[in-house]
Amino acid sequence: MSEERAETARRAAEAGGAVALDLFRDELAVQRKGGKTDLVTRADREAEAAVLERIESAFPGEPVVAEETASDATVPADGPAWVVDPIDGTNNFVHDIPVWATAVAAVVDGEAVGAAVVLPALGDTYVADGNGPSLNGDPIAVSDRTDPDTQTVTPTFWWGLDRREEYGTAATEIVERFGDLVRFRSAQATLAMVAAGSLDATFTNRETHAWDTVAGAFLVEQAGGRVTDLDGERWHHDARGLVASSGHTHDEVLAAARAVDAVAE
Repeated sequence: MSEERAETARRAAEAGGAVALDLFRDELAVQRKGGKTDLVTRADREAEAAVLERIESAFPGEPVVAEETASDATVPADGPAWVVDPIDGTNNFVHDIPVWATAVAAVVDGEAVGAAVVLPALGDTYVADGNGPSLNGDPIAVSDRTDPDTQTVTPTFWWGLDRREEYGTAATEIVERFGDLVRFRSAQATLAMVAAGSLDATFTNRETHAWDTVAGAFLVEQAGGRVTDLDGERWHHDARGLVASSGHTHDEVLAAARAVDAVAE
């Protein structure tokens, strides 16, 4: 059953991603949902509608936690459900940067059993069904780099203008502990790159939404990586903080995340 759900996640994510791609680099009205960088466009809504249509067709009546239409952001603890982000990286999308993702995760009893993260503008589709993840049909695995000086680490989420000390601390921790820093401004794309071994690790001390994280975190785990909360315990979608890595230097990445959190406290 996980294979069927993963396939539905792939088809739904590709359908939504295709809708978004048709509107990419078009002139769209941009609205703010909250802060100055919390943006939404017609592409987000239309892509989400396409995703939901595919899910409903395959698994009618099952609950969906979707970024643009969810009345409740809580993933059900019991039974099947779907977690959807139509465009993860809307800031990139509206600024014509091609790193954004359509992400769909299938969960059962609160745990992911299948997921797809599609980067339409880059032509990449990441899928995991419990039997190992793939990128465009080819198997992937986390990085085998063990030397921190050769590793690239990224802070996953943006810290608001009132939390710049945390942002600065994250950058300092990374450049002092690891080889390089990069940030892609899409959590799902970033997690997918960790799963594929392109990046070595990513972290945040912030609370996260399930639609920003569940699919990508499942990819990392399925690719042989490690995903924990700030206490080093196995990550769950309602945890505060997320630390995902290849596993080789996870304790070092965790220490960086905790240093950022110490500044917050």
